[in-house]
Amino acid sequence: MKHILGILFLCIICTGNIYAQKPQNGTYVYHVAFSEWHGKSLGATVLVKIKGDSIYVIHNGGNLSGKVGEMIDCGVIMKHRKTGKWIIGHNAADKGSQGVGGCSDGPSVIDFHHKKFWLC
Repeated sequence: MKHILGILFLCIICTGNIYAQKPQNGTYVYHVAFSEWHGKSLGATVLVKIKGDSIYVIHNGGNLSGKVGEMIDCGVIMKHRKTGKWIIGHNAADKGSQGVGGCSDGPSVIDFHHKKFWLC
């Protein structure tokens, strides 16, 4: 019985980690999650292009300022040390920045599991 529970526990842990991994190379459509609106997207979307560790976030429509096709953010995919969230870093120091995402001055947060790019 202990072995069965151990295997079940291990399966649950492994399954949870799959969702936290960065996606394969490609282009994806993500919703914009606005921090000031408690994560609601309000219909805004972005194209997320991933190539290796590089990421490009491009305006795709909805109620965002700017024009469709404009670059919103780009950088290197990295994991923030304090929060464990995926961020779009611009230098190695971003991994340890005080604040991330939303309305902070830190790097942008990208949620690969829920396909959301966080803005203020």
